Amino acid sequence: MVRQMAIDLAMVMSITACALDGTGSPKDDTVTDAMPTLAPMLERVLPGVVSIAVDGRLSAEEMLLLRDPEFRRMFGLPKRVQPEERRFLAQGSGIVIDAANGTIVTTHHLVDGAEEISVTLADARRLSGRMIGADAANDIAVIQVESRDLVAVPLGNSDTLRVGDYVVAIGNPFGLAQTATLGIVSGIGARNPVEPDGRFIQTDAAINPGNSGGALVNVRGELVGINDSLIGSAVSNSGIGFAIPITRAKQAVDRLLHPTPSRS
Repeated sequence: MVRQMAIDLAMVMSITACALDGTGSPKDDTVTDAMPTLAPMLERVLPGVVSIAVDGRLSAEEMLLLRDPEFRRMFGLPKRVQPEERRFLAQGSGIVIDAANGTIVTTHHLVDGAEEISVTLADARRLSGRMIGADAANDIAVIQVESRDLVAVPLGNSDTLRVGDYVVAIGNPFGLAQTATLGIVSGIGARNPVEPDGRFIQTDAAINPGNSGGALVNVRGELVGINDSLIGSAVSNSGIGFAIPITRAKQAVDRLLHPTPSRS
């Protein structure tokens, strides 16, 4: 027990050291030697992470999957498909990347088939979202809201991440808004069994249903990944989550926002 407490204390002190400036002094006056904390960083980042609610209709392929008896058995659904199941409600997260233009990035699988998109900000304002574009191959979607006083999350560089770097996953798991979970990068360039196309950041920061589309940030509060999926039960975290590297996501977003004119 004493050894574990020492390890935990060393971890917290190490994280705090990462948030210090070159002189060894805290970047924020609220961080003291007596109380190491990531709170100042999260206070800056949390307003840039939003909750996204989607109302839509299932595609023919999804309805076909829903009719599969084995699929319904695995997820505890009734044996027969009900008419109302043609519609769906989904909830996840998004990240403000351009405050001036109301640009929000999220995962494609969250908003795929959406007929209505509702965005709730950290201050409880609820806005209507408009789809700008989607890249299914990279599981990236861009939506836009009309609002003032938005806060963007600064972009980092996922190419510099190393296994063992501390990261924080921020989102709205199970509808619990503005939730942050601490962990480390547990794998670089990982293959995601759910979405085998592309490489992902693997992390043990808890990623649960509702976190999809949320932010994975380093201890400086820079966006290094977009939370995408997890391995294990559909209702709980198993310690292995995947995030889309921000370097790859930014390339997809740039293509969606600035499409290359087609040649006739």
